[in-house]
Amino acid sequence: MPETMKKLIIDGPRKTKIIEAEVPEIKDNEVLVRVTLTGMCRSEWHRWDTGSDPGRGLGHEWTGTVEKLGKNVAGFRPGDRVTGLGGGGYKEYIAVKAERLVLIPDGLADGDAIAEPLACLLSAAAKLPPALLGDRAAVVGCGYMGLGTVSLFKAMGYGDIIAVDKRPEALENARRFGATETYLPEELPKKYISDFSTIDNPDLTRSGTNAELFALGIPTVMEFSGTEDGLALAGALVKAHGRLGVGGYHHDSKRCVDFMLWNYKAISIINCHERRISYEASLCQRCIDLLARGIWKFTGVTKIYDVKDFDRVSEMMETHEGNFIKAAFRF
Repeated sequence: MPETMKKLIIDGPRKTKIIEAEVPEIKDNEVLVRVTLTGMCRSEWHRWDTGSDPGRGLGHEWTGTVEKLGKNVAGFRPGDRVTGLGGGGYKEYIAVKAERLVLIPDGLADGDAIAEPLACLLSAAAKLPPALLGDRAAVVGCGYMGLGTVSLFKAMGYGDIIAVDKRPEALENARRFGATETYLPEELPKKYISDFSTIDNPDLTRSGTNAELFALGIPTVMEFSGTEDGLALAGALVKAHGRLGVGGYHHDSKRCVDFMLWNYKAISIINCHERRISYEASLCQRCIDLLARGIWKFTGVTKIYDVKDFDRVSEMMETHEGNFIKAAFRF
């Protein structure tokens, strides 16, 4: 075992560097994992862009192989391919609690088996199950997380799945993963818009039936744009008494939304993020099982890069260069 390892850290705005760091010591209930791949997450882009927390490491999505076991660990052997939660990512070795580890089965590629974002997707989608087989749903924002949601909605039994994005290539990707209709925002049919531009004479007198109100919009809408305009559009698509799932990571600034509209339509707003670590760890195993069995068809989207190209690939993520969907890095 080497005493030191390579580690990626922030070195200023839009700049990282690779340093030498000590290989972590493991506790009795931990496993030392040699990292194979670390996935790039949009949630860390703002920190890279601004250079906040110089010297801080990045990364929380990874796959690797078991290097060493704590004395209380059972169920794993050196050389096992694993994924899971915790430990960090952009470094050669990580220490992970055994209960947060999942074995990667033969036949599932490392790039497809990075479990942390998959568990986030499964947790989000589980909060918006279809009421009946064949229900209609929409996804706003078709990057990696939006595409994963499209494919999950298909596996869950949704029928019409409407995908919305500003980029034609993203809509093409959405069709590949199961979207039945795709639209640029300006191309959305009027029947899918439920806001004060399409709802004529909102009736608050209780003397009518509000039939027109319920004729517009989509019952279930998941937002994965992470932008203010994407969130506003998603809210405008929700049918009266429908559900808006907020999956985008809105971390760069505050958001201003038309809550008068959301209030009037009596929609349910569901935060689709997950903070229960033990629950999310259990979802890692479920995700790997679903992928390995072919129930969740969401593979082949991750491209592999050398970690020295991290800054360049971060720019690619920003501009969606080359139909960018998902990147992972190796040392």
